[in-house]
Amino acid sequence: MEEIPFCTLEDECSYLKDTKCKMEYKYIQNCSALLNQELIFRGWRRFGKYFLRPICDGCKECLSLRIDALNFHFSKQYRRILNKNANTKIILKSPYISNEHLFLYDKYHKFMQQKREWKASELSYRQYYNLYVDGAYEFGGELDFYVDGKLVCVDFIDILKDGISSIYCFYDPDFSHLSLGKFSLLSEIKIAQNLNLKYIYLGYYVKNCQSLMYKADYTPNEILRETSTLNENAFLWEK
Repeated sequence: MEEIPFCTLEDECSYLKDTKCKMEYKYIQNCSALLNQELIFRGWRRFGKYFLRPICDGCKECLSLRIDALNFHFSKQYRRILNKNANTKIILKSPYISNEHLFLYDKYHKFMQQKREWKASELSYRQYYNLYVDGAYEFGGELDFYVDGKLVCVDFIDILKDGISSIYCFYDPDFSHLSLGKFSLLSEIKIAQNLNLKYIYLGYYVKNCQSLMYKADYTPNEILRETSTLNENAFLWEK
């Protein structure tokens, strides 16, 4: 296993306006399932062979959040979403790349560029592969969602020993009536419950970011708190 640590220069924050951000990275070749589990538990996020976490000066707004999947209750609202997708086919497989994937990715990001002023994000085959396919090893997977044979949503996940790490999801905005973003997360929760996996690691919750504040709606949940001891930093998940 080879590990290369590095960090970015200070840049504009993607989540909060008029805020600077700085990211710490680890590039890990041949990452084991055990190390992936440990890093996710400590608040890192995996994209390909890259692991990242924010190390912004004077800002602690990015809070790692995980859902207690085994105690999650499907409310009336969530049951309606499941019912709307009764005919949506879900296939779990290893991450892969195709023209269909790239087209759907670009279509989703152009939609979000208009809806929420996201930065333009068009990926080449190589860039997509490096972010979402490479480094999956035996623990990475993707949930593909089909409506009448058409790929309408892709959801990347890692299967951990105590849960599922929800990596990234994109969908066809023409099927917004199906609430595919919410449906993909509800599908992760159902999979976790079926496999008796306790948590959904949902990445960063940012209270004042419209694209991330929704995560707090999924309860019960826990927030990662980092505390310093005499010898090292300790990580504690709190409700």
